Amino acid sequence: MSLDEVTRFFQAITSLRHRAILMTAYAAGLRISEVLGLRVDDIDSQRMVIRLRQAKGSKDRYVMLSPRLLTLLREYWKAHRGRKVDKPSPWLFPGATPDRPLSNKPVYLACQAACLAAGLDKHVTVHTLRHSFATHLLEAGTDLRTIQILLGHRSLNTTARYLHVATAALKSTRSPLDRLDSPTGEVPQS
Repeated sequence: MSLDEVTRFFQAITSLRHRAILMTAYAAGLRISEVLGLRVDDIDSQRMVIRLRQAKGSKDRYVMLSPRLLTLLREYWKAHRGRKVDKPSPWLFPGATPDRPLSNKPVYLACQAACLAAGLDKHVTVHTLRHSFATHLLEAGTDLRTIQILLGHRSLNTTARYLHVATAALKSTRSPLDRLDSPTGEVPQS
């Protein structure tokens, strides 16, 4: 999705909880299982990182914590904490019972609803947000190795296949022809 489409998508989400979940997926490039597996103490606002425990490949990793995401998560947590529950949950996004995280299905449904409400003419899933995160980082000039680490890929080849060719990167790439010296501005004959 383009930056404009991502903006429209998030504006179309009416539930604070669903907005927090989906923005977390986009802001940090996380898989749905990684977002829903977050515990409250995985959000490190002192170091501005999110800890992912035993993510895909059974490895822990850290990703950046956006200041805008932190503000939203605090707003969500303040509203969520006000609910009466018998036992506090360790999960950032608890399910129907506090000892289990929220399941995927409500998030997938919220994603579909936001796509429709935003008037997007493409199929958008939670994983689309992860792809968009990586593409937008690439377009902003982030190197492929950093994106690989953020996404938690073992191989750089996986990251390279994962990313769509960023149109901004194509537009900003200068052809070698344009670097040739020609006093007349004409293309040299070979």
